[in-house]
Amino acid sequence: MSKRNSYTDTFTGEADKGIRMILGCNNDEEGNAQRLRRVLLKVINNELTPRQKEIIMLYYFKDVDIVSISKRLGVSPQAVSAVMSRARMRMFRILQYYI
Repeated sequence: MSKRNSYTDTFTGEADKGIRMILGCNNDEEGNAQRLRRVLLKVINNELTPRQKEIIMLYYFKDVDIVSISKRLGVSPQAVSAVMSRARMRMFRILQYYI
């Protein structure tokens, strides 16, 4: 049975918008946004598993879609999506103490 390659990368949830907004803030913005960005980057580097960190870095920093990440890592797109979901939940559980 062959792999199904019709997976769509259409995640547009509030979590994704929030992460992209935090990571996309400029140096000119307010101190709170910069502090939150620094905290988020520390969480990504220190609290996520190596696989979660790799997937989050590819998706948010290098703008690689889920299907391309799955091909690069040799796993299914659903596995990538599941890892991203767990990583987002972990990040937000930690970030809630800073917000």
